[in-house]
Amino acid sequence: MQPVRFDTSASEFTTTLYKRVNGYFAENHFGRKGNWQTWLKIVAMMTLYVGPFVILVTVPVSGIVAFGLCVVMGVGMAGVGMSVMHDAAHGAVSSKPWINHMVSRSIYLLGSNRLNWNVQHNHFHHVFTNVIGLDEDIGGRSVLRFSPHLPYKGIHRFQHAYAFPLYALLTISKLTKDFSQLVGYSKSPWELLNLCVTKAAYVTVAVGLPLLVTDYTWWQVLLGFTVMHLVGGFIMALVFQLAHVVEEVEQPRPNEAGMIQSEWAAHQLRTTANFAPKNRLLSWYVGGLNFQIEHHLLPAVSHIHYPALSAVVQNTAREFGLPYHSFPSLSAAVSSHHRMLRKLGAE
Repeated sequence: MQPVRFDTSASEFTTTLYKRVNGYFAENHFGRKGNWQTWLKIVAMMTLYVGPFVILVTVPVSGIVAFGLCVVMGVGMAGVGMSVMHDAAHGAVSSKPWINHMVSRSIYLLGSNRLNWNVQHNHFHHVFTNVIGLDEDIGGRSVLRFSPHLPYKGIHRFQHAYAFPLYALLTISKLTKDFSQLVGYSKSPWELLNLCVTKAAYVTVAVGLPLLVTDYTWWQVLLGFTVMHLVGGFIMALVFQLAHVVEEVEQPRPNEAGMIQSEWAAHQLRTTANFAPKNRLLSWYVGGLNFQIEHHLLPAVSHIHYPALSAVVQNTAREFGLPYHSFPSLSAAVSSHHRMLRKLGAE
């Protein structure tokens, strides 16, 4: 596939938008990175994730309570992934790179890999959003068809029914998928060694420790481990899909010269959608990922600024005749995604 590039001949929107964003920070004397609210959230999410695990391995509880604690761990796992690791991987938690690097390593607590995330998400997804063949978030799944540019299979007509249960397998599949993915991203033996060591450490603590220090049977431990991943995986997968696989959002293809007929910032507006912008609790929990447009335009800016910046982005987009996709609620976005799955599943 030839290199894909964006049209830079018309960049007035980009210039105007970033000038206004800079003005917002200058006028309010705000820093672009996180603040005390960010660190409070980090503590909250880590507690939500690790706290139930500590209880499980130190306090005898009934089966139903243990099950509930595993569900809470899943909610905490998704919270760590979306509100802690994600911002840090984009360098948005702190102005100090070493702090972002340290916090981003929380991805190992989810059983995943930092290098794979940086390549797949930070580079391919953020640069080439919704471009089939480059953005792996909309391609590469034979049983799920997220793009009209992908081959059609008969099974796709039912994907609106089975897609949501499959979303729950996101983090479980990453436990093994990371190995094949790393081979495609890096040939470094040190990265492979790091992957093996971190995976082994994660499984040892998450599965081995409960087997060693508690009275739970092996199948009970594996059941709790699976429940945690199913809950966390479903939440993260659904949030990611609501931003890019919904109605009206575009999936442009490069022309024969490898050119996408749009400047990069305008491309982000056309390929991305927000949802539930007035739901403060949801926004807090998902790390501002319901303001996906602002995140794609300003990934190195902490998500605590997205609600205020959304007005700047929306007004500038309208001024230049560009779309600003936003669903008023979570249910509206889920419904649109479901309809999109039906549409893409029709031959």
